[in-house]
Amino acid sequence: MSAFAIFMLVVLSCCAHAADVRWRGFNLVEMCVYSGKPTEGFRESDFRMIQEWGFNFVRIPLDYRFWLKDGQWDVMDEAKLVPLDRCVALGKKYHIHVQLCLHRIPGYTVAKPAEARDLFTDDEALRVACVHWRMLAKRYKGIPSSELSFDLLNEPGDRATLAANYERVATAFVTAIRAEDPRRRILTDGLAWGTRPAPSLFKLGIGQATRGYLPMTVSHYRASWVELPDQPPIWPPHGAVSPLYGEGKKPMNQPLTIDAMPAGRLTLYPSTVSGAVILQGEGAGRTLFTLPLEPGQQGRWTNVVFKSEWQITQGRCLSEYSFDIPAVERFTLRVSKGDWVGLSKLVLEVPGRQIPLYFREEWGKTNGPIRFQDRAFQPVPRGEDYVRQFCIEPWREAIDKGIFVMVGEFGAYQHTPHPLTLQWMEDCLKIWSEQQWGWALWNFRGSFGILDSGRQDVQYEDYQGHRLDRQMLDLLRRY
Repeated sequence: MSAFAIFMLVVLSCCAHAADVRWRGFNLVEMCVYSGKPTEGFRESDFRMIQEWGFNFVRIPLDYRFWLKDGQWDVMDEAKLVPLDRCVALGKKYHIHVQLCLHRIPGYTVAKPAEARDLFTDDEALRVACVHWRMLAKRYKGIPSSELSFDLLNEPGDRATLAANYERVATAFVTAIRAEDPRRRILTDGLAWGTRPAPSLFKLGIGQATRGYLPMTVSHYRASWVELPDQPPIWPPHGAVSPLYGEGKKPMNQPLTIDAMPAGRLTLYPSTVSGAVILQGEGAGRTLFTLPLEPGQQGRWTNVVFKSEWQITQGRCLSEYSFDIPAVERFTLRVSKGDWVGLSKLVLEVPGRQIPLYFREEWGKTNGPIRFQDRAFQPVPRGEDYVRQFCIEPWREAIDKGIFVMVGEFGAYQHTPHPLTLQWMEDCLKIWSEQQWGWALWNFRGSFGILDSGRQDVQYEDYQGHRLDRQMLDLLRRY
């Protein structure tokens, strides 16, 4: 048998083995962000509590700078890896699976500051990143994959060069790891910050990790590191809000969807438009119409103003635009190009009747699913439907191909109202459980976690020197 055939058998056996596992646990962040000081290390008490409460998994986001020697990005000081060795040992002691993820890797991070070189276009950055993964693979060779796995890369974004080169980068990492440890279980995060799969990686025989942060207006309410409006979150999301966002506003760029749309004449009433945009109506697998809009150009406009802070012209559209559309199982309306556009209403004209759908113009909110039912547009306010549409369906191709999928991070920041947080979390957990997806809350102790979260609307329980959110703990244990 050829070396390649043996390699593929090993890969496929590892992938098949991983598919039987449902991990449930937490991210432990002691080595996530290097501040110039050594880590204080991982706490045995965390592992003990996680085990006692019935969980079986910890994800360890890592910043490679923790173990560099004299700041040289390709030279490691093994003494600085002792805290990580202890983490792996604690996992074994308490029967908790440990997953190592390079949250900051040579050439790439979602954190600040950015890396000086680009992993996806710079061969030297890729070489050095492979050195780090090969070192970790060699260091922990012999530890069973039932106890330890690797997550190659945290939250790759969605720029064109990254998406085009992800297969090359992931293949290099897998090759480096398997050169030292052919049977190590491997995952990597999906594209668009983990919100959708990377199909080009399916052939590598590795799992993929998604995220449980949608909608961001719920999970990251008042989080200083993301740009969201300071408006109270809503869950389940209302069906008809505005505006529609373009690619540059990820992950808010979710289309308006209307199920069971009948044939008729559809009239759009735009409102505020930011820059030159193209609205695109789609259904039955094809484009039904496109509508270019640009403030101050064709059509009737008012309040056309150049916004110097964003270097873009915005204006309010006073025209309406009509299109004949066929009956489709699902109609979608999205910004295919440009910044964003608001809507004031849609009107569907069918024989003998005009049916309106009105919008609230709320910046930062995303449109939930709409259903045409009983001769009217009916918003679908069920949280479970939102999770299925925006968190599960984008992963349908991976699911159908039997790719192992888990939720590597999820949770809501400390300012999201606690009752809403629990309702949102339960809707997510219920659907993930249906899919047999594992999950890891960000974090265990801290602003997203069940211990010491700093929420102002929780009746905490004193527990072993911590402030325990018992309601959130009980919810997690049910799923």
